Amino acid sequence: MISGATGAMAVVMVALVKTGNEHGDHGLQYLFLTLLLVGLIQIAAGVFKLGKFVRLIPHPVMMGFVNGLAIVICMAQFGMFKEPILDASGHKIPLESGVGFETQLLQGGDLWTMIGLVALTMGIMFGLPKLTKKIPAALTAILVVASIVIFSGMDVSTVGSFINDGLPDGQTGGIEGGLPQFQTDLFTTVPLNFETLKIIFPYALILAAIGLIESLMTLNLIDELTQTRGNSNRECIAQGSANILNGLFGGMGGCAMIGQSIININAGARGRLSGIIAAVALLMFILFAGPLIEQVPIAALVGVMFMVVIGTFAWSSFRIIRKIPVTDAFVLILVSALTVISDLAIAVIAGVIVSALVFSWENAKRIRARKSVKEDGTKVYEIWGPLFFGSVSTFMSKFDVNDDPEQVEIDFMESKVSDHSGIEAIFNLVERYQNAGKSVKLKHLSPDCVNILNKASKKFEGVIETDIDDPRYYVVIEQEV
Repeated sequence: MISGATGAMAVVMVALVKTGNEHGDHGLQYLFLTLLLVGLIQIAAGVFKLGKFVRLIPHPVMMGFVNGLAIVICMAQFGMFKEPILDASGHKIPLESGVGFETQLLQGGDLWTMIGLVALTMGIMFGLPKLTKKIPAALTAILVVASIVIFSGMDVSTVGSFINDGLPDGQTGGIEGGLPQFQTDLFTTVPLNFETLKIIFPYALILAAIGLIESLMTLNLIDELTQTRGNSNRECIAQGSANILNGLFGGMGGCAMIGQSIININAGARGRLSGIIAAVALLMFILFAGPLIEQVPIAALVGVMFMVVIGTFAWSSFRIIRKIPVTDAFVLILVSALTVISDLAIAVIAGVIVSALVFSWENAKRIRARKSVKEDGTKVYEIWGPLFFGSVSTFMSKFDVNDDPEQVEIDFMESKVSDHSGIEAIFNLVERYQNAGKSVKLKHLSPDCVNILNKASKKFEGVIETDIDDPRYYVVIEQEV
């Protein structure tokens, strides 16, 4: 996987920097300090093996996640088909908000040239792997299209012109930079006290959660593509360590990037060395090859990202949408929509919550009680299905305390008491029978449930039958042959 600065985290960071600027105009220092806390939280998640909880994310949420991200990436590319609007004097017209400039769709030949170069890039990426997979298709497509543009002298939008389009008139910019510098004033610029902690801790929690969710879900997606199994807890520690280093050296932090990771995988990368090479190559480009990168046409990059969109989107969702349960289809669409409208973290959390509520509701309806009467007049309730917070109400409705005989048995052979709500329901049911002057026996409860009930009240010692010969339980013993 490839990790870096992601849009999902950047949205939160903008608010954090703004808040930091309100406390002494040190927004960036607040961001760097927050990254240290983000890293510690993520490392703690890995140490305490919380990464395994990503397995609880249902498949419809995963499909909604990749579909939503594919749509977001696709929509972002349409902005590349626009150019700044110039006034009568040839100056760019600022937006009313003061951030950015008015734009319009490319016109005439410029538009068709852009479309043609994008199509050529996509064609090379589609066709080259069919001939050979030893050459990275994305890199080849960029080099071919860039060569055509440079040597033919085409007047098209490039990385350099795109950067300048976002600058005020009279200003020019480009790709340039130096080696990261250790933030020596990080712990002196911002006061290290409880007030600072109150400001940065909520942001740190949100950033850590977003980073882990996106990273671990990207890890799951890459596992599916490569037929491998990544270590989620190790990934938590790695992301946390990287964010701490980012904070110390003035970076904005980040997490796994799904688009770049898929490009990496499609180029044939399978080992960790590919991620290191990607980082080192990016550093070399910034330090030494900035002028060359500025000549790369935007159309080539747009074509690559469109191929990423095609590879990322779960096209099978259209085929199965009518075959899966309605609730799963709803979750899939909900997560996709929220990813586009809001952000990844909210979409995934909402999808998991809805899936959990649906699961609880469905299981709550599955509890049953078979009723029978023994020869001695004892009424037997054979409980079937899970007893938990969602099914407690249905469970209690199965019993007729007032009209039941003096002797009652409740058999939990086919049931599983799953939580404290289920135990509390049993406790209340026994009390109702005893208050009515009737004898009740509980059979085939699990050992942990028996222990909890006995600790709750000594009266259960005479209610729970623990000496029953249960043919469904076996003990493995060693025998000498």
